[in-house]
Amino acid sequence: MNSPLKPDAVKPSFPLDPYFKRGDFPALHQMVHDHTLVYLDNAATTQKPFSVLQATDDYYGKDNANIHRGVHLLSQRATEDYEATRFKVQGFLNAASSQEIILTKGTTDGINLVAQTFGRKNVGAGDEIILSALEHHSNIVPWQLLVEEKGASIKVSPINDAGEFLLEEYQKLFSPKTKLVAITQVSNALGTITPIEEIIRIAHDHGVPVLVDGAQAAAHIAVDVQKMDCDFYVLSAHKLYGPTGVGVLYGKLKHLTAMPPYQGGGDMITSVTFAKTTYQKPPYKFEAGTPNIAGVVAFAAALDYVTKIGLDQIAQHEHELLVYGTQKLSQIPGLKIIGTAKHKAGVLSFTLGDIHPHDIGTVLDQDGIAIRAGHHCAQPVMDRFGIAATARASFALYNIKEDIDSLEKSVRHVLEVFK
Repeated sequence: MNSPLKPDAVKPSFPLDPYFKRGDFPALHQMVHDHTLVYLDNAATTQKPFSVLQATDDYYGKDNANIHRGVHLLSQRATEDYEATRFKVQGFLNAASSQEIILTKGTTDGINLVAQTFGRKNVGAGDEIILSALEHHSNIVPWQLLVEEKGASIKVSPINDAGEFLLEEYQKLFSPKTKLVAITQVSNALGTITPIEEIIRIAHDHGVPVLVDGAQAAAHIAVDVQKMDCDFYVLSAHKLYGPTGVGVLYGKLKHLTAMPPYQGGGDMITSVTFAKTTYQKPPYKFEAGTPNIAGVVAFAAALDYVTKIGLDQIAQHEHELLVYGTQKLSQIPGLKIIGTAKHKAGVLSFTLGDIHPHDIGTVLDQDGIAIRAGHHCAQPVMDRFGIAATARASFALYNIKEDIDSLEKSVRHVLEVFK
C-alpha cells in the first residue's frame, strides 16, 4: 500500500465551497446508468459552467460575424470580444504584451506551431532536443517529426520510481548541440509537478530556450510566464473549464518576431500579390483563417470564472481531495498508486491487481463514475513503470469528498466482480 500524502502548508484566504459551485455546472446533475454522475475525468476535459455556455449562445445568437474584416456592427462586436479574450489571457499568464498571445486550437496545435516554425529554423543535423520521460504524446511526436526531417535527435530526462523529475540527470544531458528543451509542468498520467523554474534556469544557463506544456497545469497552478521566464507556454481552454478547440501559445516576442508563419491564408497577411506576400506582426502572423470565434469568446468567461475563485483556492481544495483520495484508495487490497511524487496535482493513477484498467473503467461507469482508463497518451510513462495502462481519477474545483467515497466503493465493487 502507498503511504498517505501530507498536505502542504497552503492557507487559503477564503474557502472554496465546491457544494455551492457544483450548481454552476449543469452536466454534473444527470443520471448515468441510474446513478448520479460522479465526474472524475477532469485531466481529459473539465465540465463547463453556465457562464461559458451562455457566452457561446450569446455569440451565435447576437454577434455571429467574422472578425477583423467587417465594418458592420456585428463584426465589430465579435472582434472586440475576441480580442478581449487575448487580453484576459495576457493577464492570466502575466505576459508582457498581448502580442505574445497566439490563439490556437489547443495545446497540441501550439506545440506543432513551435516545432514547425522555431524548430525548423533553429534545429539542424546533429542537433538535440531534450524532453522528459513524463511527456504526453503531444509533446513527443511533433519533435520526433522534426528530428527525423532534420537529422537531429531527442534526449530524454529520466524520472525516479515515484515519478519525480531528476534534476541532476537532466543537467547531464546538455551539450553544445542542445537547441531546445520541451517539458511538461504537470504530468497528465501521474500528476507529478515538475520543478519547472529550475528546469528553465538550467536550460538558460546553457543558452537553450524552453517550451513548457501547461495543459495540465494552468487550471490548477497560478502561472506567471515572466517570473517563470519560459520562452514558450502552451495550454488548452477545455482543461480550464472552457470550450474545446481553443488553446493558447505564449511566446516571447523576440522569438515570435523571428519565427516564420505556420500556415498561410486570410487574416495573417498585410498584402498579397502573385509575386510576393507580406505578413502581419505577431500574433496575427500565426492566426490564419477564420478561428473558433465562439470558443475564444467563451474562453474569456471561463477565465473570469476561475480568476474570481482564485487558483490558490482551487489548488488547496484539489490538494485536500488528493490527500483524502490517496488515503482511501490505499486501503483497498491489491490497489497500487502509480506516481507518488512529493509534489503532485490532483491525479490518482492506479492499478488493481491483474484487472485490466479498461475493465475497471467499465464497472465504474456502470456505477455512474467517469474516470479514464488506458495509457493516457503517455505510453513512455507506462513503459517506465512496466505496465500497459492505469485507471486514472482526476479532480477539479467542483469535486467533493463524497465523489471519492463513491470511487472507493465502486473500486471495491470491481474486486467483487472479478474475484
